[in-house]
Amino acid sequence: MSTSIARPMNIALGVMLIVAAAFLISVQDVIVKWFDGVLPLWQLFALRGFFTAPLLLIFAWLTIKSGPLLAHALSPWALLRGFCIAFGLFGFYAALPFISLATAGAGIYLAPIFMTLFSARLLGEPVGRRGWVGVLLGFVGVLVLLKPGSDSFSPWTILPVIGASFYALGHTLTRMKCQHITTPALAFSYNVTMTFGSLAVSGILVLAPPSPDLAQSLPFVFGDWQMPSLPLWGALVGMGGIFAAIAILLSAAYKIAPPPTVGTFEYSYLIFAVIWDITVFGLVPNVTTLVGILLIVAAGMLVLRR
Repeated sequence: MSTSIARPMNIALGVMLIVAAAFLISVQDVIVKWFDGVLPLWQLFALRGFFTAPLLLIFAWLTIKSGPLLAHALSPWALLRGFCIAFGLFGFYAALPFISLATAGAGIYLAPIFMTLFSARLLGEPVGRRGWVGVLLGFVGVLVLLKPGSDSFSPWTILPVIGASFYALGHTLTRMKCQHITTPALAFSYNVTMTFGSLAVSGILVLAPPSPDLAQSLPFVFGDWQMPSLPLWGALVGMGGIFAAIAILLSAAYKIAPPPTVGTFEYSYLIFAVIWDITVFGLVPNVTTLVGILLIVAAGMLVLRR
């Protein structure tokens, strides 16, 4: 399933882009967690997508020198890639109101471990002994972090782990099948899948509404759309700009450097998440959480490619 299209290699630039993206993602996640109980998740993403779209179109108009934007953005591989990333992030954000930012981040950042497996299978990149040790260590870290079977286990912690597999597959497809698609087109496609995916879920909830008790207990996931206040509109506009920058940075980073390498440095998100948990939400991670996070980070370092 390898492709004959040449894959560029600029690891230094890829690392800088992904660290910048990780910081912006952490800022966005603080805002999303703040929206808990104010607007449902699907309305939040749908409205954000409408503010993001014109910014991405402007970026495309300024940077693309050839090739139609929409034809590339709506191509099957670009849409499949965007769907995988969007589905993965839906799992992450759905869990966010119920667990700490650092715990959710550790779950979704199993993605480099999955990227190693996908790269070996789909791109023909060998894993090696150290890589397999990293895969095993990463899953041990998840078990330590999630504590299945204990009284402190929360089923919400499973969602980011499931999301990590789809997130990893999407970024592996970026390098495997989307080299001919421009970065603005990939970013626009990503926004399209997130926005229309949110609208689709909202439509399903309208046609098949959950029970009132479920909607009342989990308003962030199953609640009805609300009319945002003026400050909320301002926050949504700001999120649109942040998401546009994230989509561009992610698309560029995973196009110019190997997915396992870029994904490993995306772990910098966990540093930002712990800082936000402590300073904004007053949540200090316990020893078990820190050990699980460190194991997952160490696993990512083991699968790092030169």
